[in-house]
Amino acid sequence: MEVSAYLAKSHQLFSSQLFHQVQMAGLFADSKTFADAVPKQPVEAVLAAFEAQQPADDDALRAFVDAHFDLPEQAKEPDVQSDDVNTYIEKLWPQLTRPGGGVTEGSLLPLPCPYLVPGGRFREIYYWDSYFTALGLMESGHVELVRNMVNNFIALQQNVGLIPNGSRTYYNSRSQPPVLALMVRQLAGVAGDDADLNAFYLQALKREHAFWMNGYEDISDATTAIQRVVRMPDGELLNRFWDDSATPRPESYREDVEAAANMDDEEACAFYRNIRAACESGWDFSSRWLADPQHLLTIQTTDIVPVDLNSLMVILEQSIASLSRQVNGGQCQEAQLWEEVAEARATAVNKYCWQPDAGVYVDFNHKLSVQSTVHALSTVLPLFAGIADKHQAAAVAGVLETRFLKNGGLVTSLCETRQQWDAPNGWAPLQWFAVQGLQSYEHNKLAGEVMSRWLNTVDTYYKANHTLMEKYNVEDIATSASGGEYEVQHGFGWTNGVTQVFAKALRTGTPASSAL
Repeated sequence: MEVSAYLAKSHQLFSSQLFHQVQMAGLFADSKTFADAVPKQPVEAVLAAFEAQQPADDDALRAFVDAHFDLPEQAKEPDVQSDDVNTYIEKLWPQLTRPGGGVTEGSLLPLPCPYLVPGGRFREIYYWDSYFTALGLMESGHVELVRNMVNNFIALQQNVGLIPNGSRTYYNSRSQPPVLALMVRQLAGVAGDDADLNAFYLQALKREHAFWMNGYEDISDATTAIQRVVRMPDGELLNRFWDDSATPRPESYREDVEAAANMDDEEACAFYRNIRAACESGWDFSSRWLADPQHLLTIQTTDIVPVDLNSLMVILEQSIASLSRQVNGGQCQEAQLWEEVAEARATAVNKYCWQPDAGVYVDFNHKLSVQSTVHALSTVLPLFAGIADKHQAAAVAGVLETRFLKNGGLVTSLCETRQQWDAPNGWAPLQWFAVQGLQSYEHNKLAGEVMSRWLNTVDTYYKANHTLMEKYNVEDIATSASGGEYEVQHGFGWTNGVTQVFAKALRTGTPASSAL
């Protein structure tokens, strides 16, 4: 079946009265459950049966669902036993691996190669998660699986038109932070001088860049932002997070509809798009996106030009330049042009996102033409991308040490809210970005302290609970992390990957291996 057919059938179900009634009835504690359910007959037949039967109450509705859908299995804790966390991770990789190829059903998109899921309720691949998971896979020698993951993303890019948030039809209107270039760099030592493979990767990175810059040629004085592109006050083009849809998310349908219940149609559409755009950021949700950090209804993601996204875009542009030089020869005019594009973006990030008085990088609100007041761990991305000068890097390191560093590692932001991407939570991907950024500017002692505290957090929780989590409370490591739309998930891909790399770095006394 063509991918377009999967998308059409899913849209038919997700836009139906059946889907609305099931989700709004709250038949399942997690809205994602029904979004992942597989119809037992063609969607048209299921919808016709629903129209004919018109279930009268919730019991009848649940009976209809059970008769016409196969529900996903409930997430189980991994069946792995070990007293040592790194041995546990090694044994866990096979349990998180899924076969590729063949026909999929329901909202799950087909993938040509084997892949690895994060764990818990996340039964599909996720874009930016996969980079951090791949760190551990490379450390464990699973190079072929990492290559397969990259090939899957490129296949999705070719078939769907983007690398989606995840391999579900309901994710096809948004992406996630662009990490394809980082994954390609991970494989650079394996690809070597393979001209055909490098040319294949180069075209994929160019498609990634074109996706993020789509619509830039229509930017004007009257229209300063189109999709993911924003014209800054002095004319530079930077990027923001976006979603091509402005409707409730199928996987969080009831939550979105109820949140927008008192809004008019225009307000509701804006709310839905901003919620979706925050999901594209990977930080769903955070005070970074909120006009009032304590109220989700004030979400304004599309007004924000994020420092982390644009730092990753610099890496993407630099990677295109580097691969262009490899594919086309050393003195390559195309490579030089891409280097100039990357340099211009880096200059703009420093211009609009550096906050000298505070010594941190922040986001920029393009609607208000002001810097954000939220200080978050996204401040480390310019260091990760190598676009800060040594004085800026030293200032950021100082703030990390005095304000962000907690007993369990680096806290996500200095704002305590009910959102999961704020204090008191810490996340593996942000610890990785921070450690890499600090090491790039020779702040090795602080980088080592971050790794040590993070590993202690993971190990302490593991010894007490025999599992790894997607996030941790770094202010009180004896307390489970909280916040977000769903229960804290076990597994967990990116925690496993970052933990493995950090453990080796401290064990061997060498810097954490880098994809840069």
